Amino acid sequence: MRTQRFALEFKGEVVTPLSERGYAVAAVCARFGVSSHSPYKWVKALSPGNLEKQAAELIEAKRERFRLNQIPCFFGDHHGH
Repeated sequence: MRTQRFALEFKGEVVTPLSERGYAVAAVCARFGVSSHSPYKWVKALSPGNLEKQAAELIEAKRERFRLNQIPCFFGDHHGH
């Protein structure tokens, strides 16, 4: 069985009633048609501290990618020419 992927906006719509309004997880999950396990992961993933950490990691990864792209390739043409 394939795991269903939800858009970030949808996750935010599910998390908001839980974190800001204090609604019960079971009620919110029934309303949105998601399992009762998912919102716990989403609340943690969408917490401000975690989002800041993910943004910093993304910036660092992009810097590293840029740095590596500046290094000449001595082991063959990596562009397929």
